[in-house]
Amino acid sequence: MFSPWYAWSGRRDPADHCCINVATYGPGGRFTMTDRGSSALRQSRDALQVGPSRMAWQNGSLVIDVDEVSALPLVSRVRGQIRLTPSAVTEVEATLTPDGSHIWRPFAPTARIEVDLSQGHSWTGHGYFDANFGTAALEADFTRWTWGRFPRADGGASSFYDATRADGSTLALALEMTRDGAVTEVAPPPLTALPRTLWGISRDTRCEPGFRPHQTKALLEAPFYSRSLVQTRLGSETVTGVHEALDLGRFRSPLVKAMVANRVPRRAGWP
Repeated sequence: MFSPWYAWSGRRDPADHCCINVATYGPGGRFTMTDRGSSALRQSRDALQVGPSRMAWQNGSLVIDVDEVSALPLVSRVRGQIRLTPSAVTEVEATLTPDGSHIWRPFAPTARIEVDLSQGHSWTGHGYFDANFGTAALEADFTRWTWGRFPRADGGASSFYDATRADGSTLALALEMTRDGAVTEVAPPPLTALPRTLWGISRDTRCEPGFRPHQTKALLEAPFYSRSLVQTRLGSETVTGVHEALDLGRFRSPLVKAMVANRVPRRAGWP
């Protein structure tokens, strides 16, 4: 959905602009996102292949075989496997716009993940699996949003979606998700400001009064998007989770799209 090539094409054929995006952090961290044409796409009930990389459900686990080339400035092969095993799969569809043009699916709010990739990334731990679906461009329906997912001590997770839509209305979605897949919508704690990113993107997150949320690690910084680890307070717990901030006003900019294209090369053909 962030492919400048898809936007420049007039969004005529999404199958002609597909990719498997892999981002790793810390020493040896790499970013791969190659925009590929429809000849690289293979789909079946249980599998999705885009060029040399593939993901498929196997015995209750999502197995992702990665074979990509990382973007500038650290161009190198990124190969290996990621295996994600959900503790449960939910049936939840959260509509982000009144007409249902954008939907968020927290498929597996909690999961076990096994990572074995090149550049020294080999570990096991806690993961999750979610997805966004839409029938319109994000920048057509939103001006900004923030999202966060915070693991809880009982094995569940809390997730928050806050957005300002293009018509000026707002979204404030808060979900509590248990380890066995039960999902409950709850009243969110107050929205609390976080410092702006290095690119000047405004951010906020949900936090109980009396605690100051803060970033503990920067993961991905872009002119229109940031991903980081944020610590906040929910109920009686101090929790750390993944936080994202998206500025769609920035993403509309032709200059920003040109900058993104340097990190997202286009490879239309595939044998």
